[in-house]
Amino acid sequence: MAFILTFLGKGGTGRTTLAIAAAKKFASQGKRVLLIGQDSSPAFGLALGATIGAEVQEMAPNLQVVQLQTALLLERSWEEVKKLEAQYLRTPFFKEVYGQELGIFPGMDSALALNALREYDGSGQYDVIVYDGTGDQTTLRMLGMPEIISWYIRRFRQVFTESDLGKTLSPFIQPVASAVLTNASFAGDNFAQPTGQVNNLLEQGKEAVNDPKRMAAYLVTTDDPSAIAMARYLWGSAQQVGLTVGGVLLNRSNQLSDAEAFQPLPVSAIPEQPVNDWQPLIEALPDFDQATQAPRPMAVNVAERKVSLFLPGFDKKQVKLTQSGPEITIEAGDQRRNVSLPPALRGQPVKGAKFQDGYLIISF
Repeated sequence: MAFILTFLGKGGTGRTTLAIAAAKKFASQGKRVLLIGQDSSPAFGLALGATIGAEVQEMAPNLQVVQLQTALLLERSWEEVKKLEAQYLRTPFFKEVYGQELGIFPGMDSALALNALREYDGSGQYDVIVYDGTGDQTTLRMLGMPEIISWYIRRFRQVFTESDLGKTLSPFIQPVASAVLTNASFAGDNFAQPTGQVNNLLEQGKEAVNDPKRMAAYLVTTDDPSAIAMARYLWGSAQQVGLTVGGVLLNRSNQLSDAEAFQPLPVSAIPEQPVNDWQPLIEALPDFDQATQAPRPMAVNVAERKVSLFLPGFDKKQVKLTQSGPEITIEAGDQRRNVSLPPALRGQPVKGAKFQDGYLIISF
């Protein structure tokens, strides 16, 4: 398993440059590094000073680089879908549809990029993966996909199985499935096998995003007020998907005018990059392993029956707590998160909540 590092911030603050510097730093430490560029335009290659393609290529000792191309990722993923279909269905019907024919819908870029990250991580070939994505809400929604999709599967499956329609169809599901599926073997939950493999992948993704030893983000900003405001907003939004933000990279400036803007995160001042000289940037970068010391997005205290969510960058008016089902839902900014509670608190009504020093503290 690799450590996955990404950067968040307003466009033009130097995220790509710092991603490259971070990849070079890890490689100089003897770690096997993969630098992934989400932007399929020539800008990524120009920043690297090389022509980068959709296949992984060696850039320097311990450093490999790849530029994601959505059309090619879609083609490859479609072939995997066809393999799964052939595994489960007696009469596959996707076999006559070819990946080379498929067009790209909005949103596919993020889903395919996340799957590519999963595959590169699972290959075992890398110690570190530096992901240079869009660095905004799109990246955060991508990393939040495993949690959101697993919620949809969990809740809608539960709603269907407990409905009158689900109870009516239940006796027919097993014989119909046995006729359609190649490997049909149901016990108890009729939907366990069809969703089991997907849920396992989603759980792995959720665990990776929520573990700062496996994945972390760093904020990139200049001293420009709009860049600072965007970085603070993305900080809080990252907490909403469970992604730990380890620190702040203050680019092209020696001091932050608003000294309290990112407390308690460490702020690293990054100098201007001399022409064709990466070393000053590399030396100015922090120890990314220290991301584990940053405030965690969520803490659960079962003994005190409390859940604390760290939501910096938002004020009390921007945070909304609701409990419409067995879980609690938190809205902050343009992000919504359904919090999965431990068994001791699951289904318990909320008795109180307060917003204090950037923390939403919920009592049960």
